[in-house]
Amino acid sequence: MKRTNATVRVARWSATHPWRAIALWGAVVMAALALTATVPTQTASFSDSRVGESGRAADLIEKAGLAADPEESVVVTARKGALDEGAATAVADDVRTRMSRLHAVKAVADPVWSSDRSALLVPISLRGTPDDADDNVGKLLDVTDAVQRDHRDVVVRQAGSASLDSGINDHVNEDLASGEALSLPITFAILLVAFGALIAAGIPVLLAFSSVLTALAIYGPLSHLVPDEGTVSSVVLLMGMAVGVDYSLFYLRREREERRRGRSTLDAIEIAAQTSGHAVLVSGAAVVLAMSGLFLMREATFAGLAVGSILVVAVAVLGSLTVLPALLAKLGRWVDRPRVPLLWRLNRRIGEGGISSRILRPVLANPRTSTLVTGLVLVGVTLPVLGLKTGEGTLDTLPQDIPAVQAYEAVQDAFPQEHPTIDVVLHGPADSAGAARAALEQVGSTLGGGDVRTSADGRTSVLTVAAPYVEGDDRNADVVERLRDTVVPRATTGLDHTTHAVGGDVAELIDADAQPSRLPWVIAFVLVLTLVIMGWTFRSVVIAAVTSVLNLLSVGTAFGVMVLVFQHSWADGLLDYTSQGFIVDWVPVFCFVVLIGLSMDYHVFVLSRVRESVAAGMPYADAVRTGIRDTAGVVTSAAAVMVSVFAVFATLSMVEMKQMGVGLSVAILVDATLIRLVLLPSLLLLLERPLSRAWAPRPRAAELREPQYV
Repeated sequence: MKRTNATVRVARWSATHPWRAIALWGAVVMAALALTATVPTQTASFSDSRVGESGRAADLIEKAGLAADPEESVVVTARKGALDEGAATAVADDVRTRMSRLHAVKAVADPVWSSDRSALLVPISLRGTPDDADDNVGKLLDVTDAVQRDHRDVVVRQAGSASLDSGINDHVNEDLASGEALSLPITFAILLVAFGALIAAGIPVLLAFSSVLTALAIYGPLSHLVPDEGTVSSVVLLMGMAVGVDYSLFYLRREREERRRGRSTLDAIEIAAQTSGHAVLVSGAAVVLAMSGLFLMREATFAGLAVGSILVVAVAVLGSLTVLPALLAKLGRWVDRPRVPLLWRLNRRIGEGGISSRILRPVLANPRTSTLVTGLVLVGVTLPVLGLKTGEGTLDTLPQDIPAVQAYEAVQDAFPQEHPTIDVVLHGPADSAGAARAALEQVGSTLGGGDVRTSADGRTSVLTVAAPYVEGDDRNADVVERLRDTVVPRATTGLDHTTHAVGGDVAELIDADAQPSRLPWVIAFVLVLTLVIMGWTFRSVVIAAVTSVLNLLSVGTAFGVMVLVFQHSWADGLLDYTSQGFIVDWVPVFCFVVLIGLSMDYHVFVLSRVRESVAAGMPYADAVRTGIRDTAGVVTSAAAVMVSVFAVFATLSMVEMKQMGVGLSVAILVDATLIRLVLLPSLLLLLERPLSRAWAPRPRAAELREPQYV
């Protein structure tokens, strides 16, 4: 081949030095595993999620050393019937004795009975910050478990922010292990059907899984800059298995195709690198750039998801372009061994694109009708998006089998009078500490009194008071707004050089809801990047515009199905969840970015094949038919892998994972069927005039021994 690009040069070196390339990849994976053992992933701290005035208040309190001690509670309830007061008191005494021995425990308060005597609560104060509590809560949970084992006649459970975080993290890890256990064999089975040979089916799975391990290891050190909110590992597994298998599949299928045409292994690898390798590179770049749009959200959750996803896509691209050619060169025709006789004969009999040819025939014969009917169907499924509702994950959206969730619910049921807190902070000169304290006492009098604390340097004073209404009552928000707008400014009149902030539990929820939506910026950023990438890759503004429209249709369809499934209760029993009437707020943003990126895989791969045929001199209509037909098998296999991996996440216990799994599965399924086999070829035919001119073979193309591959 007279023209080569970077992917060909890398593939040629790997193919001619296979053991070196394989050894280098193995060294990278082993180094990553060693890194995992030495540098643990840093989880996000409470300060990472602070926003607005409540965030300022929390920062001032923390810097002044006035932060309240983190708290946990042990609640004792009856297994059935009425609670035996003597037994409950004995358990409380045992809890107090054992907890007091722990260095992490600062104090254990006297037990508190519920008003109906159905529960006994033991409040526990911990040393240090909430982050310290997260590190030490395991010791408290061990004590609670030990007390439960010694007092089996009652139910002993622990509730608190730290124990809830611990329970959620354990559950996520279990889900992740379950996802791995299901996705790997399912993916291998699909690839086995696609290739009919064990080695060919195993290579993509091996590369994808090694990409996931490597990306998670690299994220470890980076997590100290961009911490993990608890979902990065799940998303890295999901993305890594999807794109890793796809990229290997594109490359491997093209190499096998060229060998069947009689080319040598090295020539087949170079052609695969020139075509599929370049498509992988463009697709990977598109996914990385799309995922970078999450940084515009300026939130710790999205930043962690972006970094993890970008890492695993980059590693998957690197593996597909380096170690995969080395493996293909070393194995040669052994890639198709050992064969599964029935599957092998079935694949040979059907041939490449055998089924898709039957679907394409009426589509290409009636492109206008196909475009109209398919477009109306997709728009119809998209319409429910107009009723999309989002909300924050709550206690009700968490898996109800987490012990800490059950404990929280037991506390709420037994102590419904529990009120959230409000903090009013004043920060100014030390010589005005007395006046600041008097001002806060005046504010506290409007709420029935409260505790005022002053820092050692006298510059910061804090009033902590219980909100007048129980947790969840909307009237508490009105109280906070009144404090911010009138009460606190009026009380601090005359306090020069003094700043004030109202924070606490209620204020944090208000400020989180009041954050300006950055979703429009993310959508605009990703769509503009899509236009630029496709326009530059295919030298066509028309293709760039068509790509954006098709991407939006697949995303809209997915969101429409998510609304129908998760904002209503008809599917509760099918997916083992209880509908809360909304989609968890981070899921639509993440799904949008992921789907735009992933849909580029198929789009680039299919269009590259069509353009390759046009550039080689094939008539335009024949090139469209041939390009769609010849890539249909690869796209179908890749989509089956993606859909199966994403569907596994729909079976996990976290509602966020279910919603993400359903949305991504539906979008990929629609993308690989209605859009790639019907809407895309019909639009390509309708746009023949501008595209045939843009992709027409250049005069010097005939001089080359090989066609000008994309």
